[in-house]
Amino acid sequence: MPLPRLYAHPFSSYCQKALIALYEHGTPFEYCSLEDPQAREELATLWPLQRFPILVDRGRVVLEASCVVEYLDLHHPGPRRLIPADPKAALEVRMLDRFFDNYVATPQQKVVFDARRPEDSRDAYGVAEARTMLEAAYAWLDRHMAGREWAAGDDFSLADCAAAPFLFYADWTHPIAPAFSQVRGYRARLLARPSFARAVDEARPYRSYFPLGAPDRD
Repeated sequence: MPLPRLYAHPFSSYCQKALIALYEHGTPFEYCSLEDPQAREELATLWPLQRFPILVDRGRVVLEASCVVEYLDLHHPGPRRLIPADPKAALEVRMLDRFFDNYVATPQQKVVFDARRPEDSRDAYGVAEARTMLEAAYAWLDRHMAGREWAAGDDFSLADCAAAPFLFYADWTHPIAPAFSQVRGYRARLLARPSFARAVDEARPYRSYFPLGAPDRD
C-alpha cells in the first residue's frame, strides 16, 4: 500500500502541526514539499483552494491540520493517542486546539501578512487589534498553564501539536513578556520535544521567508 502523502511546507506553522503528529506516531510518509513546483501543481489539483497541509491516504484527501492529526490517530496510531479516547478529555483537547488556532495563530498571522502588504495597503488598526488579542491570549494561557506540563491533561496531545508552532512564531511576532513565565516555560518545553525540535530544524533553511525578520534564537 502506498505511503500517506503530506503536502506541506516546512516553514508553515500549520504544516508543522501535522508534522509533529506524524513524528509523534512514527508514521512513515511521503513528504511532498511545496518548495517543489510539481508538488504545488499536485496540490492545486487535489485541493483547488491550495491551502495546506493536506494528507492524501487510501484514496482520501484530508484537509486542515487538526483533521490530519485526528485522521492519523484513527488510521496510523502511534504509541500514544493525541486525542484521548475519553470524550470529556477529548473535548478539552479540542477546545485548547481551537484556542491556539483562533487566538494565537490567527492574530499572529494578521501581523505577519500585513507586513507583506505594500506600504499603502497596510492595516495599522487591524495589526494593533491583533497584538491586543495576542496579549490577552498570553495572559489567559499563563493562568491556564499554572501547575501544568501540557495544555490539556497529563499527556502531550493535539492541543500541544497546535501550541508548539503557533507560540513559536507568535513570540517572534509579538514577544511573550517575562511576566508570562508559565507561557515562556511551556514554549521552552515544546521546543525541547523531539517531534517539534525536528520540525524546527527542517524549517531553518527558510527563515529568510519571515517578513518581520527571524530573530537569532530558537
